[in-house]
Amino acid sequence: MKDFENKAIIITGAAMGLGLAASMELASRGANLALVDYNEKALEETRKEITGQFPSVKIITIAADVSKEEEVKKYVEATVKAFSRIDGLYNNAGIEGRQAAITEYDVNIFKKVIDINLMGVYYGMRFVLPIMQNQKYGRIVNVASVGGIRGVMNQTPYVASKHAVSGMTKNAALEYGRYGINTNAIAPGAILTPMVAEAFRQVNPSNPKKAEMEYAQANPTKRLGLPAEVAKVVAFLLSDGASYINGQTIAIDGGQSNSYGNV
Repeated sequence: MKDFENKAIIITGAAMGLGLAASMELASRGANLALVDYNEKALEETRKEITGQFPSVKIITIAADVSKEEEVKKYVEATVKAFSRIDGLYNNAGIEGRQAAITEYDVNIFKKVIDINLMGVYYGMRFVLPIMQNQKYGRIVNVASVGGIRGVMNQTPYVASKHAVSGMTKNAALEYGRYGINTNAIAPGAILTPMVAEAFRQVNPSNPKKAEMEYAQANPTKRLGLPAEVAKVVAFLLSDGASYINGQTIAIDGGQSNSYGNV
C-alpha cells in the first residue's frame, strides 16, 4: 500500500525508538521523509537502514535540537526546499528527565524537559502550520504520553509537559481545522523501545525478560506494546483516512490508563 506516495512527512526524534518505527512504517507506504534528530550519527544509520529496505523513498536528514527555535525553523525550511511542501509532522522528540519528588527536582533538568517536550512541539507547529495553511492541507501528530492524561509518580516536569502538549493539540485543532489541517496527539504507555529494554536490563541483568513480564502484569493485555504498533496508529493519523479526527489524544497503552489499581 503506497497511500503516502509523493507526501512529505517530518519526523522528529527519528533516529531511534518510536521515531525510527514510524519512519520505517511511512517509508513502506511511499512517503518522502525529513528525518530530524540531535544525534547525527544515529540519524545517518537510520537513513541507511531505511534506504536499504526502501530505495525509492526520498530522504533528507537534519541534525537539530528541537528546543532551539532557529534549528526548528531550519529543519522546516530544509523540508520545503527538498519537497516543496509538508504534508505531515510527527512531533516525536522528547525526553523523560529524571525521577524525583516535586520539591527535590533539579530546576535545570525541569527546564530542559519543558524546553524539549513542550517548546520543541510548539516550535514545530509554529513553523509548519503556516505552510500547511497555505496548502490548505496538513496532518500533525504530537506525542503526549499516558503522562499527558494522568499523573506519574516523581515525574512532574514530564507530566506537565505532556499535559501541555495535549492542550496545545486541542487548540491547534480549533484554530486550524478550517484550513484542512488535522492535529492530534498520541499517548503511548509502556512501549518496548531500546530505552525501555535497557531499563529492564538494569532491573534484572540476568533475566530482563522476567522484569518486563512482571511489569506488564498491571496491563490488561499482560504485555508491553511494540514500537511498530504505535507507528501504525501514527501513520493512520497522518493519512487521509483520519480526515475527521481532530484535536484528540489517543492512548496506545493496552487499556491500562482506564484502570484504577491492579487488573
